[in-house]
Amino acid sequence: MEKEKAMTDYEKAVALWQSKKITTDAELAEALNGHSIAFAYHSGKIENDKITYHDTREIFEHDGVTSYTGDLRTLFEIRNGKEAHELFLDSFGKRRAMDEAFIKELQEKLTLNTYDTRRYQLGERPGRYKLHDYVAGREEVGASPEDVAEEMTELLEELVSISDEKALTAAAHFHVKFENIHPFADGNGRTGRLAMNYFLTLHNHPPVIIHEEDRKQYYEGLEAWDIRQDLEPMLAFLQEQTVKTWEKQMKRTKNKRKN
Repeated sequence: MEKEKAMTDYEKAVALWQSKKITTDAELAEALNGHSIAFAYHSGKIENDKITYHDTREIFEHDGVTSYTGDLRTLFEIRNGKEAHELFLDSFGKRRAMDEAFIKELQEKLTLNTYDTRRYQLGERPGRYKLHDYVAGREEVGASPEDVAEEMTELLEELVSISDEKALTAAAHFHVKFENIHPFADGNGRTGRLAMNYFLTLHNHPPVIIHEEDRKQYYEGLEAWDIRQDLEPMLAFLQEQTVKTWEKQMKRTKNKRKN
């Protein structure tokens, strides 16, 4: 019964999003009002525990923070999240394809001024595929540098003819494979999550906040793919997160109808 209820709520979230009939970047920005800050916060927090919602909101709304005494890299990461969000909106308005050039530009926006000295000394640069091996997760996944371009081309080609009805399944497939390839020297998680949401919005599906407090289940979904190529845990997780992302708006809409 619980699964049936979750699916029903998920379908309501999708219907609510599709009722907005979003076609322009301005309409998308309006629909994402508030959610863009939350997405940047949660996506960043998964990777960097020093990121706070307060600092994220300050940078998104005022382009700066007051009385900050923390690590500058953290501020760069938050500021980069804002820049990447603006690229996201602009690209949607132009109906830009989610190709390798877009993925690289997105990653460059997200990681500018955040690569450490060691990576720079190894020749790594934001916006370029990795030159060296960087394994990730318990399964130590990651394609060899020489295989990244081919694997990314294949992955993105798989998304070309996807119907809107299959958007979430395709997005889940993209995300687990992207993280498994681990194409960049840094920023793969943040890039993968934002690219997944870009794909979803292109296919008239609500974008998803992967909440940092649910990261254990998120990592389990990634590992299910890494270990046995099982997509179901990630797909179920994304359905749940879709509901969690939009449940407050769904309740407000329901209350308006009652009144």
